[in-house]
Amino acid sequence: MQTFVTPTRIVIADDHALFRDGLRMVFQSESDMQVVGEAADGQQTIDLLKNVEADVLLLDLNMPRVKGMDVLRTLAPLDDRLKVIVLTASIDKKQILECLKLGARGVVLKESAAEVLLKCIRAVGAGQFWLGQEPVPDLWQAFQNVSPGRKYQPATQHPFGLTAREREIVATVVEGCSNREIANRYSLSEDTVKHHLTNIFDKLGVSSRLELAMAALHHGLVEQS
Repeated sequence: MQTFVTPTRIVIADDHALFRDGLRMVFQSESDMQVVGEAADGQQTIDLLKNVEADVLLLDLNMPRVKGMDVLRTLAPLDDRLKVIVLTASIDKKQILECLKLGARGVVLKESAAEVLLKCIRAVGAGQFWLGQEPVPDLWQAFQNVSPGRKYQPATQHPFGLTAREREIVATVVEGCSNREIANRYSLSEDTVKHHLTNIFDKLGVSSRLELAMAALHHGLVEQS
Protein backbone atom coordinates (compact mmCIF):
# COMPACT_ATOMS: atom_id res chain seq x y z
CA MET A 1 0.00 0.00 0.00
CA GLN A 2 1.51 3.33 -1.07
CA THR A 3 1.89 6.03 1.56
CA PHE A 4 1.23 9.60 0.51
CA VAL A 5 3.13 12.38 2.26
CA THR A 6 1.55 15.81 2.46
CA PRO A 7 4.18 18.16 1.05
CA THR A 8 5.52 21.11 3.01
CA ARG A 9 4.03 24.23 1.44
CA ILE A 10 6.73 26.82 0.82
CA VAL A 11 6.65 30.53 -0.01
CA ILE A 12 9.84 32.09 -1.40
CA ALA A 13 10.38 35.78 -0.65
CA ASP A 14 13.38 37.23 -2.46
CA ASP A 15 13.79 40.17 -4.83
CA HIS A 16 16.04 38.27 -7.26
CA ALA A 17 13.99 36.34 -9.83
CA LEU A 18 16.90 34.08 -10.84
CA PHE A 19 17.41 33.05 -7.22
CA ARG A 20 13.71 32.23 -6.83
CA ASP A 21 13.82 30.22 -10.07
CA GLY A 22 16.78 28.23 -8.77
CA LEU A 23 15.06 27.43 -5.49
CA ARG A 24 11.87 26.41 -7.27
CA MET A 25 13.84 23.94 -9.40
CA VAL A 26 15.43 22.47 -6.27
CA PHE A 27 12.06 21.91 -4.63
CA GLN A 28 10.50 20.41 -7.76
CA SER A 29 12.69 17.35 -7.29
CA GLU A 30 11.57 16.87 -3.67
CA SER A 31 8.33 14.92 -3.24
CA ASP A 32 7.78 16.31 0.27
CA MET A 33 8.03 19.99 -0.70
CA GLN A 34 5.88 22.28 -2.83
CA VAL A 35 6.24 25.96 -3.72
CA VAL A 36 2.85 27.62 -3.27
CA GLY A 37 3.86 31.24 -3.77
CA GLU A 38 6.61 33.74 -4.50
CA ALA A 39 7.13 37.38 -3.59
CA ALA A 40 9.64 39.93 -4.84
CA ASP A 41 9.44 42.39 -1.94
CA GLY A 42 8.38 42.62 1.67
CA GLN A 43 4.92 44.05 1.09
CA GLN A 44 4.13 41.38 -1.52
CA THR A 45 5.18 38.79 1.05
CA ILE A 46 2.80 40.13 3.69
CA ASP A 47 -0.09 40.37 1.22
CA LEU A 48 0.58 36.91 -0.22
CA LEU A 49 0.59 35.18 3.14
CA LYS A 50 -2.84 36.58 3.92
CA ASN A 51 -4.23 34.62 0.97
CA VAL A 52 -2.01 31.53 0.71
CA GLU A 53 -1.75 28.68 3.21
CA ALA A 54 1.93 28.01 3.76
CA ASP A 55 3.99 25.99 6.20
CA VAL A 56 7.39 27.59 5.57
CA LEU A 57 8.46 31.06 4.48
CA LEU A 58 11.95 31.47 3.05
CA LEU A 59 12.63 35.12 3.79
CA ASP A 60 15.41 37.36 2.51
CA LEU A 61 16.23 40.22 4.89
CA ASN A 62 17.28 42.75 2.26
CA MET A 63 14.18 43.37 0.14
CA PRO A 64 12.52 46.48 -1.33
CA ARG A 65 9.54 48.33 0.14
CA VAL A 66 9.42 46.39 3.43
CA LYS A 67 12.62 44.90 4.82
CA GLY A 68 12.68 41.27 5.90
CA MET A 69 13.02 42.13 9.59
CA ASP A 70 9.89 44.27 9.38
CA VAL A 71 8.10 41.42 7.60
CA LEU A 72 8.95 39.24 10.60
CA ARG A 73 7.52 41.84 12.97
CA THR A 74 4.32 42.03 10.94
CA LEU A 75 3.87 38.28 10.58
CA ALA A 76 4.53 37.40 14.22
CA PRO A 77 0.88 37.63 15.34
CA LEU A 78 -0.69 36.18 12.19
CA ASP A 79 -0.20 32.41 12.32
CA ASP A 80 1.89 30.31 14.68
CA ARG A 81 1.89 27.45 12.17
CA LEU A 82 3.98 29.42 9.68
CA LYS A 83 7.67 28.71 10.21
CA VAL A 84 10.07 31.38 8.93
CA ILE A 85 13.55 30.54 7.70
CA VAL A 86 15.77 33.53 7.04
CA LEU A 87 17.72 32.93 3.84
CA THR A 88 20.23 35.73 3.41
CA ALA A 89 23.58 36.60 1.88
CA SER A 90 25.03 37.91 5.14
CA ILE A 91 23.93 38.34 8.74
CA ASP A 92 25.63 39.19 12.02
CA LYS A 93 24.99 37.70 15.45
CA LYS A 94 22.93 40.67 16.59
CA GLN A 95 20.61 40.24 13.60
CA ILE A 96 20.37 36.48 14.21
CA LEU A 97 19.28 37.12 17.79
CA GLU A 98 16.73 39.66 16.60
CA CYS A 99 15.34 37.20 14.04
CA LEU A 100 15.01 34.51 16.72
CA LYS A 101 13.29 36.95 19.07
CA LEU A 102 10.83 37.82 16.29
CA GLY A 103 9.96 34.16 15.73
CA ALA A 104 12.27 32.91 12.97
CA ARG A 105 12.98 29.19 13.24
CA GLY A 106 16.10 29.02 11.10
CA VAL A 107 18.90 31.04 9.54
CA VAL A 108 20.70 29.84 6.38
CA LEU A 109 23.26 31.68 4.27
CA LYS A 110 22.60 31.82 0.53
CA GLU A 111 26.08 30.46 -0.14
CA SER A 112 25.10 27.17 1.52
CA ALA A 113 24.59 24.01 -0.52
CA ALA A 114 21.02 23.21 -1.52
CA GLU A 115 21.17 20.10 0.67
CA VAL A 116 21.70 22.28 3.73
CA LEU A 117 18.53 24.23 3.00
CA LEU A 118 16.55 21.02 2.45
CA LYS A 119 17.78 19.64 5.78
CA CYS A 120 16.91 22.94 7.44
CA ILE A 121 13.34 22.89 6.13
CA ARG A 122 12.83 19.31 7.32
CA ALA A 123 14.36 20.02 10.73
CA VAL A 124 12.23 23.11 11.23
CA GLY A 125 9.17 21.16 10.11
CA ALA A 126 9.96 18.61 12.81
CA GLY A 127 9.98 21.30 15.49
CA GLN A 128 13.68 22.06 15.68
CA PHE A 129 15.59 25.26 15.03
CA TRP A 130 18.44 25.65 12.56
CA LEU A 131 21.51 27.86 12.62
CA GLY A 132 24.00 27.86 9.77
CA GLN A 133 24.84 24.25 9.01
CA GLU A 134 23.12 22.26 11.74
CA PRO A 135 19.89 21.72 13.66
CA VAL A 136 19.38 23.08 17.16
CA PRO A 137 16.93 21.32 19.50
CA ASP A 138 15.26 24.38 21.01
CA LEU A 139 15.25 28.16 21.19
CA TRP A 140 17.24 28.31 24.42
CA GLN A 141 20.10 26.39 22.84
CA ALA A 142 19.86 28.60 19.76
CA PHE A 143 20.42 31.69 21.90
CA GLN A 144 23.35 30.03 23.65
CA ASN A 145 24.90 29.01 20.31
CA VAL A 146 24.72 32.54 18.95
CA SER A 147 25.94 34.31 22.09
CA PRO A 148 27.92 31.91 24.33
CA GLY A 149 29.02 33.51 27.56
CA ARG A 150 27.17 36.76 26.86
CA LYS A 151 26.59 38.78 30.04
CA TYR A 152 23.35 40.60 30.80
CA GLN A 153 22.46 43.13 33.45
CA PRO A 154 19.03 44.12 34.74
CA ALA A 155 17.36 46.99 32.91
CA THR A 156 16.71 50.20 34.80
CA GLN A 157 12.96 50.19 34.20
CA HIS A 158 10.58 48.41 36.58
CA PRO A 159 7.89 46.69 34.47
CA PHE A 160 5.74 43.83 35.81
CA GLY A 161 6.41 44.94 39.38
CA LEU A 162 9.76 43.15 39.54
CA THR A 163 11.97 43.94 42.52
CA ALA A 164 15.64 44.81 42.07
CA ARG A 165 16.66 41.30 43.15
CA GLU A 166 14.15 39.73 40.76
CA ARG A 167 15.51 41.80 37.88
CA GLU A 168 19.02 40.59 38.75
CA ILE A 169 17.86 36.99 38.70
CA VAL A 170 16.09 37.50 35.36
CA ALA A 171 19.38 38.74 33.88
CA THR A 172 21.26 35.66 35.12
CA VAL A 173 18.57 33.33 33.75
CA VAL A 174 18.95 34.93 30.32
CA GLU A 175 22.70 34.28 30.60
CA GLY A 176 21.90 30.59 31.09
CA CYS A 177 22.89 30.34 34.77
CA SER A 178 21.62 27.45 36.88
CA ASN A 179 19.92 27.94 40.26
CA ARG A 180 23.15 26.99 42.02
CA GLU A 181 25.16 29.50 39.98
CA ILE A 182 22.62 32.24 40.75
CA ALA A 183 22.71 31.35 44.45
CA ASN A 184 26.51 31.53 44.49
CA ARG A 185 26.60 34.84 42.64
CA TYR A 186 24.24 36.59 45.05
CA SER A 187 25.06 34.63 48.25
CA LEU A 188 21.58 33.13 48.43
CA SER A 189 20.29 29.65 49.14
CA GLU A 190 18.96 27.64 46.22
CA ASP A 191 15.55 27.57 47.93
CA THR A 192 15.54 31.37 47.97
CA VAL A 193 16.40 31.44 44.26
CA LYS A 194 13.52 29.02 43.57
CA HIS A 195 11.18 31.26 45.57
CA HIS A 196 12.25 34.30 43.55
CA LEU A 197 11.79 32.39 40.28
CA THR A 198 8.28 31.35 41.30
CA ASN A 199 7.37 34.99 41.93
CA ILE A 200 8.98 36.06 38.64
CA PHE A 201 7.10 33.37 36.69
CA ASP A 202 3.81 34.54 38.24
CA LYS A 203 4.44 38.22 37.50
CA LEU A 204 5.42 37.59 33.86
CA GLY A 205 2.87 34.83 33.22
CA VAL A 206 5.48 32.29 32.10
CA SER A 207 6.04 28.68 33.10
CA SER A 208 9.64 27.88 32.14
CA ARG A 209 13.11 29.41 32.07
CA LEU A 210 12.97 29.47 28.27
CA GLU A 211 9.71 31.44 28.29
CA LEU A 212 11.19 33.74 30.92
CA ALA A 213 14.29 34.40 28.79
CA MET A 214 12.14 35.11 25.75
CA ALA A 215 9.88 37.47 27.70
CA ALA A 216 12.89 39.25 29.20
CA LEU A 217 14.45 39.84 25.79
CA HIS A 218 11.14 40.82 24.21
CA HIS A 219 10.19 43.35 26.90
CA GLY A 220 13.68 44.75 27.39
CA LEU A 221 14.03 43.51 30.97
CA VAL A 222 17.77 42.97 30.49
CA GLU A 223 20.58 44.86 28.84
CA GLN A 224 23.79 43.49 27.35
CA SER A 225 26.77 44.51 29.46
